[in-house]
Amino acid sequence: MPSREAIIDAPASEAAAAQHHASHPGTSNLGDRLFNSTLWILGAMILVVAGLIVLNLAVAARPLAKDHSLWGFITETQWDPVEDRFGALTFLYGTLVTSMVSLILAVPVAIGLSLFITQFAPPKLGRVLTMPVELLAAIPSVVYGLWGLFIVVPWLRASVEPWLGKHLGWIPLFQGPPIGLGYLASSMILAVMILPTIVAVSVEVMKTTPEATREAALALGATKWEAVMMTVIPYSRAGIVGAVLLGLGRALGETMAVTMVIGNSPQISASLFAAGYSLPAVIANEFAEATSSVHVAALAGLGLILFATTFLLNAGARVLVNAVQRGPRRVSG
Repeated sequence: MPSREAIIDAPASEAAAAQHHASHPGTSNLGDRLFNSTLWILGAMILVVAGLIVLNLAVAARPLAKDHSLWGFITETQWDPVEDRFGALTFLYGTLVTSMVSLILAVPVAIGLSLFITQFAPPKLGRVLTMPVELLAAIPSVVYGLWGLFIVVPWLRASVEPWLGKHLGWIPLFQGPPIGLGYLASSMILAVMILPTIVAVSVEVMKTTPEATREAALALGATKWEAVMMTVIPYSRAGIVGAVLLGLGRALGETMAVTMVIGNSPQISASLFAAGYSLPAVIANEFAEATSSVHVAALAGLGLILFATTFLLNAGARVLVNAVQRGPRRVSG
């Protein structure tokens, strides 16, 4: 049985041992150091892989630099492989338009559905609604493309686009003949595709809201909707922004479904009814048929632009998330 003096001196001995390990890091556990080093290496590998992707694309795009400047390649609209004239602005425009419109369509529905599942629906109904939404994420993109081609496009051509043109035709976004194929069709398909991603992440984030915070708002006389707006939304907004970011990442990189319904026409138009083209679509359509080195280099350049666009949007969203997490600044004085 340990003596009374040994029990009293035990905390002092532990403190001395901790101070010894802190001042002599070489005597720390070898397994901890190996595990820490392994994690650092694995984390650095992500940056290495991303750097290799950029390096390989840059090397493949070098022949394009002989006749095209970077600024000219980005701002030029003509795409003519026969004349070796390549401009990426048309495809960059189509990618950004379809992605932004899909977010405008999907985000309100996703946030509303997430709030209903977590705050208003009975628990059993919430679980039932979550299952089909999550299953939407498992549907292959080519199936979405076929659904859009045979269902969405005829519906837009026969009903939606004529109605929008009749009542909102004074807006440039809704002018032109209702052909069905185009920016609007691809945006609607993308909205359905990114919906389960945003909903799944938003639901999990909203579930982390402390119940005591919401109950405190109710106890102070707030209605259920006011309690949600004052507690759940502010607590979850950083996670919601992250969910939107994940949805935007899928919308930017989607290839097959967009290729099938966007019309694949290299032109810039203010109307959502017009046919267009996107960066992933032109790479997928023309890479197998690219014969000249300049054509291949132009497609590699489009890949670099897509990578840079995704990186910049993700970086901007990360800055936004950090700003949201810091909260509003207090005015001094």
